[in-house]
Amino acid sequence: MEMRLKGKTCVVTAAGQGIGAATARTFARESARVWATDVDAGKLDALKGIESIVTRRVDVLDKAAIGQLASETGAVDVLFNCAGFVHHGTVLDATDEQWQFAFNLNVRSMFWTIQAFLPGMLEKGGGSIVNMSSAASSVKGAALRFIYGTTKAAVVGLTKSVAVDYVSKGIRCNAICPGTVQTPSLDERISALGGGADAKQFFLQRQPTGRFGAAEEIAALATYLASDESAFTTGTVNVIDGGWSV
Repeated sequence: MEMRLKGKTCVVTAAGQGIGAATARTFARESARVWATDVDAGKLDALKGIESIVTRRVDVLDKAAIGQLASETGAVDVLFNCAGFVHHGTVLDATDEQWQFAFNLNVRSMFWTIQAFLPGMLEKGGGSIVNMSSAASSVKGAALRFIYGTTKAAVVGLTKSVAVDYVSKGIRCNAICPGTVQTPSLDERISALGGGADAKQFFLQRQPTGRFGAAEEIAALATYLASDESAFTTGTVNVIDGGWSV
């Protein structure tokens, strides 16, 4: 066990799989106390029994549930906002229902979690908020990602606004912008395009490294931003995309 997060209490949303699960595990290995949450309680079963990880079913679309979690955890040191959904299509494909769902999950949930956990951080005199954005549209245009890219660009604005408002209070707020990462979410998107080599190649072709990122690689960046090693870092857009945006 490492010690980079020793003494810190961390909340991770969407911790049931992919980047969220990898980050919860990494935080725990770095000696943090981790509250791992997900809307699907069954997906959290793999984290149960890991020392210093507490699992809770939380729907980040439910403001009251977020408030209840904040009451239970007390003041925390790190908030990692990882929940999100990827819609496929152009502006002409988008529906009002998809637009509303994406903004609720990808953006408003962060607004709610930050409102819930920031007061405790302020009382403690510091804290780190890490928001999951994306290289898609927030850094460069991505084909067939109209709704998703718009929401992730909004996350960058949200991040910078929180960072500048609270930099003098010891609060840091940073965004992570991954490229294409091998996760169950990616598997679902590949399947939605028909599966097979052609569908996989649709995503792989935009990665100059010739491979997808690993969830553990994103978790490593999240750990740095959560730790005191990044004490001079706030309001930043951290691109980790295998050269996609170069």
